[in-house]
Amino acid sequence: MLPLSRREMLSRCGTGIGTIALAGVLRDAQGADTPRAVDPLAVKAPHFAAKAKHVVHLFMNGGASQVDTFDPKPELTRYHGKPIPTGNLRTERKTGAAMGSPFAFKKYGQSGIEVSDLFARTASAHIDDMCVIRSMHADVPNHEPSLLLMNCGDGRQPRPSLGSWVTYGLGSENRNLPGFVVMCPGGYPIVTTQNWRSAFLPGVYQGTYIDSQHTQVDRLIANIRNTELPLDKQREQLDLVSALNAKHMKDRADDPQLETRIRTFELAFRMQSEAADVFDLSKEPKKVREWYGETTIGRQLLLTRRLIERGVRVVQLWSGAGQPWDNHDGLATQHALLAKQWDQPIAAFLSDLKARGLFDSTLVQWGGEFGRTPVAELPALNGRDHNHYGFTCWLAGGGVKGGTVVGATDDFGFAAVENKMHVHDLHATMLHLLGFDHEKLTYRYAGRDFRLTDVYGRVVKEMIG
Repeated sequence: MLPLSRREMLSRCGTGIGTIALAGVLRDAQGADTPRAVDPLAVKAPHFAAKAKHVVHLFMNGGASQVDTFDPKPELTRYHGKPIPTGNLRTERKTGAAMGSPFAFKKYGQSGIEVSDLFARTASAHIDDMCVIRSMHADVPNHEPSLLLMNCGDGRQPRPSLGSWVTYGLGSENRNLPGFVVMCPGGYPIVTTQNWRSAFLPGVYQGTYIDSQHTQVDRLIANIRNTELPLDKQREQLDLVSALNAKHMKDRADDPQLETRIRTFELAFRMQSEAADVFDLSKEPKKVREWYGETTIGRQLLLTRRLIERGVRVVQLWSGAGQPWDNHDGLATQHALLAKQWDQPIAAFLSDLKARGLFDSTLVQWGGEFGRTPVAELPALNGRDHNHYGFTCWLAGGGVKGGTVVGATDDFGFAAVENKMHVHDLHATMLHLLGFDHEKLTYRYAGRDFRLTDVYGRVVKEMIG
């Protein structure tokens, strides 16, 4: 007789207590307070009615400067080249005198919100639909923990990303495409896939990465076409593999990692029928491609519209691998170059969403992991250091109150001083716009109910239309 496995031994215990105990451990490990859904990506209703059904996150990784984009500071210009008269200016590196913005600000729209000429097109067309948050703050002035805080709600521990939480809460409207797509040209950003991980949530909710520097579908998505077998033969092969995996999983108490692997096989097969179509931009009219701009960022935004149209729940777009907005020197040149890449495509994207009736149901977020200092960094004196004490992001669409400014930084743009908004508050408000009570969107793991906002966060009512 073959020796019994530990699980079989417990299952055969006469009193059954061993099986009960094991089931409890497995349920806790899988977060199975709620019975496991037959289809974890099935469309689910939120806690209450909401306009927003999709999220698009425009991530300016590296930290765009708030005082050069959406937070004008005349005092900073007045003190240019002089010491700032404040005693609480705390910076990560050695800095010098005040550095006035090299970019001009002007008022836009009926709301009269001031924006720099870096984002003139976006502001001209859409400022009255945007809520500009000028009082954001984070925990530390370092990229890695700040990236994780903005994306996952925690700068240290492995936690599910915002996109994973949203997909977990709402499911996906398209079975032939991933529910959560991430585009970053040129490779992974800092801390790589941790930015869009599912952590202890089932792996089906993790973001699917696409290297959007490529234009050919076969390079955007590896192995999207099977050149060896037709679809019917692939289906037979996959059915056999699925049957073997299902038997294997049944003997292992529905192991969540194995279930994720099975669902990944299925998604990869189904993507052949739709992904090749959605990522083929040659099917868009030439005038539309020119409207967005036939650049990497322009293609990313156009692909995003096509994905949202087809029911993809969350799309996150990055400026590129590394930290493009991290301009410790040469800020005037680098910020101008980066903004030029983004301004036209963002304006076109928001206009396109409006024209197609998708704007009100799509929540768009713009921003980085933190901002930058109002003083110049030594020794070059033409760039800015990291600044987590006060920075800007904006939201549009999806129930947002447009033409609104929330909060303020001090006279020099260093620290949030009015209606301060932590990243947890931003996440709580975004979840509210998606129909969720952030305190109730939870997942049980390791004996605790976890949530995106940990034990913090408040819904900022001024942002809600």
